[in-house]
Amino acid sequence: MLEFDNVSKSFWTGTQRKVILDQASFRVELGQSLGILAPNGTGKTTLVNMMCGLEKPDEGKIRRSCRISFPLGFMGGVVGRISANENARYIARIYGLDPDYVSAFTRWLTDIKEYFDMPVGTYSAGMRQRFTFSLLLALEFDIYLIDEGMPQTTDVEFNRKAGEVLFERLRNSTVVIVSHQPKTIEKFCRHAAILRDGRLYMFESLEEAKQYYDYTA
Repeated sequence: MLEFDNVSKSFWTGTQRKVILDQASFRVELGQSLGILAPNGTGKTTLVNMMCGLEKPDEGKIRRSCRISFPLGFMGGVVGRISANENARYIARIYGLDPDYVSAFTRWLTDIKEYFDMPVGTYSAGMRQRFTFSLLLALEFDIYLIDEGMPQTTDVEFNRKAGEVLFERLRNSTVVIVSHQPKTIEKFCRHAAILRDGRLYMFESLEEAKQYYDYTA
């Protein structure tokens, strides 16, 4: 379970205070994937980062009683001076997983040949993205966090393979996806909420949320 209890978060932009959440309370139960519709500029990434612990709330409590992923496409935690192989093994140990399995899985999915044993800092942006996405899919979580949608690379074959693995993971996991587009959420969720002006409005169904979102857009 992931629970926000009277959580508030805001930033000073230099001219005004931007409110991301204002005493928001909600819960994500395992098996109940949640889509959050939020217009651009409302703090989607900040919300996702708070869910996984990358950012702290100003007030309130965030409770996590299950394994929650870092956001898909998140580049943090990868050390540039060591190879993808060494990174994969190191992160596997942090999560208490088999380093041989995590290394083999990411090597297969990333498919960057000899570069897998070279420092990540020497990779192109596309190669690095393929590795970090593969690494996330090698680590099994109870809740997967997606900010806007599955990252796409320029490699068609990688997108196909990664997409198949992701959808297989989500069959047995819970997903929280935050997007400004209802059609992105439709692929994953039946329940939805709307983030607007620091308030999170929960709806029984995605259809209800879409109607309100379209009306107020």
